[in-house]
Amino acid sequence: MSVRLVDRVAVAELVEVRRRETAALLSSDAARAALAVRGTPLLLLDVGRVTRQYLRLRRALPFVRFHYAVKALAHEAVIGALARAGCDFDVATREELDLVMRQGALPGRVLHTHPIKKISEISGAVALGVRTFVVDNEVELEKFRGAPSGVRVLVRLAYRSPHAASDLSSKFGVGAHEAERLVRHAVDLGVCVAGFSFHVGSQLDDPDRFADAVEETMALVEDLESRLPVRFSVLDIGGGFPVAYDVPVSSIEAIAERIRPSLEVAASRLDVIAEPGRILAAESMTLVTSVVGIAERDDGRWYYIDDGVYGSYSNVVAEGVHPLVFAACELRSRRDDHRWATVAGPTCDSTDVVAREVLLPDLAVGDLLASPVMAAYTSVTATRFNGRELTPIAVVDRRMVQPAASVSPPVLRRIPA
Repeated sequence: MSVRLVDRVAVAELVEVRRRETAALLSSDAARAALAVRGTPLLLLDVGRVTRQYLRLRRALPFVRFHYAVKALAHEAVIGALARAGCDFDVATREELDLVMRQGALPGRVLHTHPIKKISEISGAVALGVRTFVVDNEVELEKFRGAPSGVRVLVRLAYRSPHAASDLSSKFGVGAHEAERLVRHAVDLGVCVAGFSFHVGSQLDDPDRFADAVEETMALVEDLESRLPVRFSVLDIGGGFPVAYDVPVSSIEAIAERIRPSLEVAASRLDVIAEPGRILAAESMTLVTSVVGIAERDDGRWYYIDDGVYGSYSNVVAEGVHPLVFAACELRSRRDDHRWATVAGPTCDSTDVVAREVLLPDLAVGDLLASPVMAAYTSVTATRFNGRELTPIAVVDRRMVQPAASVSPPVLRRIPA
């Protein structure tokens, strides 16, 4: 069997799983009730799925302390569920800090990971009880001169990952030489450097890159401790665990298996923490939209829907995500009247295109479409362009969602030969 055929089979299997999940959700009483009351567009949030992902991460890496990256989906129901499950939090702003504290987070176990902060943001967070911050330059380090006892910083390292959806080291982080200079400067200032943090890049399907970053960071720890009057206590491995949108990716368990040997060594003497965001939230939300317009153009049928890239599909532009788009009318029974179509958003901007070459049945105005895996970096990055309201989020009770019967669907996106 060729590699290309294996890829096609794996993609088809993933699409089938996503289709079944979407069918089960949309046929549930909870989803039907929410759509009847609110109409479309509507984001359906299954909070239980976030908790299950958190527990899955804990099983895969039991010696790691997880801090949910609130920026992925800053919804109070998600924060509350994770807090009750024992998860800690990673915040980047005062607003995110206030949100997690309202849901019962312990401030002493909240990480403030934005490498650039106003002095007022630092003092405000310290006053509320936050004790761990991230820095990656001397100017930021100077802001912690004279900080209260117990306040500590992590130096952000840069590990470039050009294959990541977002190479965060292109904006933040330093190399080993600059990291040493910052540690030396912190010693002179009397600022406690507890350790190092890094982020290999968002949506990075490369277990080896995770492992390399851990090993390189531990080598730096050992080198600096051998030459400087410091003893580190924290290793923050960031986030970046990938999610399967329209193609399969390495599982949590596969990545954990690759990095576990290195992390176990680190965990024998350091507190190992991580900042997962996308991997916890992404699969918990499904976007339901309606067809509001139909046109025949030179390149075929166009369906215009009531949400787009300036709204919940903001991840299409910001991160290059290729969302699956299902017609609700064929989630349980396959139809024969398919054609390749373009799905576009509702704004008057020509760039507001959600997906091209999507295989859909003939649809009419008012028909529903659904996209699964729409929780991470969607609603939080949406805008009100053209004065449009942000898409509301309805929390659905997973206990009311029953599994759907399996139906063989068409693969919804062309796969290049």
